[in-house]
Amino acid sequence: MAGFWWGLLGSSSLLIGAALVLWRTPSRRLTGLIMAFGAGVLISAVAYDLVEDAAESASGWVLLAGLAAGALTFFVGDLLIDRQGGRDRKRSTGTQSEGSGGAIALGTVLDGIPESVVLGSTLVGGGGVSVAMLAAVFLSNLPEAMSATVGLRQAGTSSGRLFLLWGGTTLVSAVAAGVGYAALGTADPATVAVVQAFAAGALLTMLVDTMIPEATEFGGPVTGLVTVLGFATAFGLSSLG
Repeated sequence: MAGFWWGLLGSSSLLIGAALVLWRTPSRRLTGLIMAFGAGVLISAVAYDLVEDAAESASGWVLLAGLAAGALTFFVGDLLIDRQGGRDRKRSTGTQSEGSGGAIALGTVLDGIPESVVLGSTLVGGGGVSVAMLAAVFLSNLPEAMSATVGLRQAGTSSGRLFLLWGGTTLVSAVAAGVGYAALGTADPATVAVVQAFAAGALLTMLVDTMIPEATEFGGPVTGLVTVLGFATAFGLSSLG
């Protein structure tokens, strides 16, 4: 339950992001810049809270295998979902109207599972949740939900269905965090390291596929600077916590 509640907190920003858009729709440029900040946060979390930690308990070859497995697993899953109508599920342009609602929902859940499992796994060892990873999950989910909600509204999705989508994704992410803690609570450090590397590969693939294109297209010339700001913010939290 500890993993569940921390996962629920981290993924609650999905609902917050949707609520913000329904209250007042942001411009595409602002959405792109928020997405860039979230991408920088996740890149930092992958580098310092996943790969660096995993490197202390496993060899380089094991980490490479974990990264490759995570990247390929997400790539294949994402490809299958795209073919079912879930392509561009996080775009703010409204292209979701051409896809399948079920595939979009499934793809949204797929995007949130790796980071939630890792968030739960940070509780292993009794040292408490990683503040940096919690912040990374929360801050990256916010722009993802905002961008996707803008697009889904333009595609004609009702407010009720939007909250059902994000509420369901939040709940699944919380369960994934609880499962991550339960499954890895008695695992040896090498196994935890492999899971961290696997999640890192999946998250990096997700970033380049769903977040960075949106940020680059609409954020304007300062997109890179905002991405670095997100990276620096998460790195600072990691250093403090």
